Parts: sequence; C-alpha cells; structure tokens
Amino acid sequence: MISVSSDAIAVQVRLAPGASRDCLAGSQADAAERHYLVARVRAIPEKGKANAALIALLARQLGIPKRDIDVIRGATSRMKTVRISANGPEQDRIVAQLEAFADERTPD
Repeated sequence: MISVSSDAIAVQVRLAPGASRDCLAGSQADAAERHYLVARVRAIPEKGKANAALIALLARQLGIPKRDIDVIRGATSRMKTVRISANGPEQDRIVAQLEAFADERTPD
C-alpha cells in the first residue's frame, strides 16, 4: 500500500467518487492481497474533479500543500497511485499518518 523512496511516498488508493462526504475510509485488499487506502469524495469523476478532490482531501488530512501531491497512475481509474513529495522527518510523519488512517477506520 505504501512505498517510500528517498524523496517521496507512493500510496495505492481506491477512489470512490460521488460519496456523501469526503473522507479516508480505512484500507482493503484485493483478491491478490494487494492493500490499498480507500478514499471517498463528493466530486464526480468528470474532467479531473474527483482527482482534484482526492488531492485536496489528502493535503488537508496530512497537513501538506496540494502541490506536493500528484496522481501518477490511474488518472481515469478508481485504483490510483498517488505520489507525495516529502523527505526526512516529514516523510516519517506522513507515513505514520497514512498507516493510522488505514488502521483506525473500518470500511462500510
């Protein structure tokens, strides 16, 4: 679900657009046991609105600027790879927060 390099964090996210509220809703695994973070956004999947809402949600939840977050794979798919630019202690803090979001909530 989360992979870390020297200057970035990549996280697998399954995006559910058209939700009743924006939230990070825990983690799940697919049939191949690949884990991913579940995110729900109110925006509809039209002209990048849902991706923009995902970036805004992650930036707000992680306390980082939106410019540090990019969807690097799956722009038109529900399964996405999101790259978060960070290094050093900031990287450790973000990884800990992502792991906490994955652990503390149980998907519906």
